[in-house]
Amino acid sequence: MKTSDVLMAVAVPLIWGMGFTFAKPVVEQFPPILLMALRFTVTALILVWFVKPPWHLMRDIFIIALISAAVQYGLTFNGLRLLDASTAILVVQLEVPFCTLLAMIFLKEQTTMRKWLGMGVAFGGVALIAGEPRLAGNHLGILLTIGGAFSWAIGQVMARGLGQVGGFTLIAWVAVFAAPQLFVASAIFEDNQIELIRSAGWEIWATVVYLGIVMTAVGYGFWYHLLGKYPVSQVAPFLLLLPIFTIIASVLLLGETLTPWVVAGGLAVIAGVAVIVIERPGKI
Repeated sequence: MKTSDVLMAVAVPLIWGMGFTFAKPVVEQFPPILLMALRFTVTALILVWFVKPPWHLMRDIFIIALISAAVQYGLTFNGLRLLDASTAILVVQLEVPFCTLLAMIFLKEQTTMRKWLGMGVAFGGVALIAGEPRLAGNHLGILLTIGGAFSWAIGQVMARGLGQVGGFTLIAWVAVFAAPQLFVASAIFEDNQIELIRSAGWEIWATVVYLGIVMTAVGYGFWYHLLGKYPVSQVAPFLLLLPIFTIIASVLLLGETLTPWVVAGGLAVIAGVAVIVIERPGKI
């Protein structure tokens, strides 16, 4: 890979990880679903003018947006509200084993004993994190985050069936559909939205802009650019930096602490995901 592309590949997990950390204090005082609705509104307004509508795929993109954006982010960021960012980001890594498992079931993709081992280790790591004494009686955050990871994986498997759709086109139209879906969900599950929007401080609007422009438009733009130039097996390992960046930022900026229990479980999760995404020649 070119040096510029390596830097871009490192920037992706840094951008996504910082977004997760920035969102943590905001979702503690602002409804998570409403925050995500505003995020995708910003993304849609930035990108939709530069891509052609894929009319023949609109129904499929609507469903993908519902599952992998509206449902996924609604679950994940409600989970983040109940967990430390450093804990939540480790649970989010289950997106990879879930995606691998669903691709095997529905897309008939072949897997190896190595990947089965990685999935087992990753799930075991999350089980270890869930056993953390500090989380006793507060497993709802873990379950919501796991549900978000599973929803993301479903959406990714569905997106693979769309064929050749440009990355920016997909992001833009997912955002167009996800924003109203999330506003409806917020109206059902949250309240006092108008007053909260009117009284939102600069830190909330700064987070909305970061999530909508930097994390979504720029982050995914970089990601799809790299996927267009290199094999997935060459790009995906860089995402192993995502939990590392998030944990470092959460410790330094939010004052979070890691217990030995979470460290052990986190190392297992990262190791399991690494086994899945780092390709090796041959099969075992």
